[in-house]
Amino acid sequence: MKKILFAASECVPFIKTGGLADVVGSLPKYFDKSKYDVRVILPRYLCMHQKWKDMMDYVTHFEIEIASERQYVGVLTCEYDGITFYFVDNEFLFSGHTIYEGDSKWNIKKYAFFSKAVLSLLPKIDFCPDIIHCNDWQTGLIPVYLDNFRFADKYYGKIKTIMTIHNLKFQGIWETNEVKHITGLPDYYFVPDKLEAYENANLLKGGIVYANKVTTVSESYAQEIKTAFYGEGLNGLMLARSNDLVGIVNGIDYYEFDPSTDTRIAKNFNVENFRRYKVKNKLDLQKELGLEVDSKVMLIGIVSRLTGQKGLDLVECVIDDMCRENLQLVVLGTGETRYEEVFRHYQRRYPGKVSANILYNEELSHKIYASCDAFLMPSLFEPCGLSQLMSLRYGTIPIVRETGGLRDTVEPYNEYEKTGTGFSFVNYNAHEMLDTIRYAKDVFYNKKRDWNKIVERAMSKDFSWRNSTKRYEELYEELLK
Repeated sequence: MKKILFAASECVPFIKTGGLADVVGSLPKYFDKSKYDVRVILPRYLCMHQKWKDMMDYVTHFEIEIASERQYVGVLTCEYDGITFYFVDNEFLFSGHTIYEGDSKWNIKKYAFFSKAVLSLLPKIDFCPDIIHCNDWQTGLIPVYLDNFRFADKYYGKIKTIMTIHNLKFQGIWETNEVKHITGLPDYYFVPDKLEAYENANLLKGGIVYANKVTTVSESYAQEIKTAFYGEGLNGLMLARSNDLVGIVNGIDYYEFDPSTDTRIAKNFNVENFRRYKVKNKLDLQKELGLEVDSKVMLIGIVSRLTGQKGLDLVECVIDDMCRENLQLVVLGTGETRYEEVFRHYQRRYPGKVSANILYNEELSHKIYASCDAFLMPSLFEPCGLSQLMSLRYGTIPIVRETGGLRDTVEPYNEYEKTGTGFSFVNYNAHEMLDTIRYAKDVFYNKKRDWNKIVERAMSKDFSWRNSTKRYEELYEELLK
């Protein structure tokens, strides 16, 4: 049996700030348990809900050195959904009301400690993985430390690593001498073909350089990050590692996101009966959010971090035009103050037409996926995106920009061949987006039969983890040959 250890900074249900947590919490469950022993390791944050902490059992403790200080490493474990989870405990480093609280230097120290602790605890828990599957910059030092550890201890000699990039924009960058001091790594790691990038140390770069394989979360994004526009300064490195770079699109948990069983929504429905029952969710949501209750009006949803990456400057540019059309808009999310205020303003300006929910609410997100007719996601860049997969699952038709995972998962509607699962536009242009919304609106109002066929095709797509897991299993087998 092959042993796989997923290492990440967050994971549902224990702690979450974004899509990374959904991936790490869902993907391990789908591997063939007769062939793979998949376990997960993450920090034990002080801000975790007490009910999760109460599930954890003590395993061991010891100390390691980080930033010339001896630091306590506690190891706890629990089993959840058939998966063994390990938690690295240090109340000093993992304190705070949120998981990424503090400045960049503090976070780099925190995750350097985590990376070193992950490798240091393996002999103590008697689990020597064949592969450590690292996720984003917070675990970027694991392949680097592994290279360093091999010089001292043959225990680490056969462990392979995979580095998955969920979003190349976040890299873990700080001043080189400081990172050298924090990590305790020798000088020869801090050169331009290893950890150094543009005179700073870059943790993600280290992971990409030293990992045996590099993956990212869609095929299109794997190609895009080789270009200057999407490469965030690392496009040269991504080109250099082309032979070891694989794009595997994310999935979603089809048990968690299932319109036929979802307890959070007003009326369950499926691909056979959505024509009758999906609309009941719309009426319920309109009533709940103070929108004008009208089963026939087109309702568009946005569930998103409210940041520039998500294309919200395009929405800001034409939202006035959108509000003058025969449609309603419901928004859920938090982020940059600028965008929060834009949506609040238009809710005040167009009461009954716009609902701005500036918060994060899991239950409301499910209601929006189930209730809306269309889902707007005009991202500047999108490594994979999960929201469009959730909206497809609930028969809410995505309107997206053709980038990254959005291009790979949403097939544009073709009115002549009667194919497609959504609507898309190519250029990062507000009026091109508005034209696409108007095209979708025309189909919704004037070609109802065609619209329902799009919904049918969308709901019939399979973006569960089953397909993605097969690709990861193939990658693991190739790596362990």
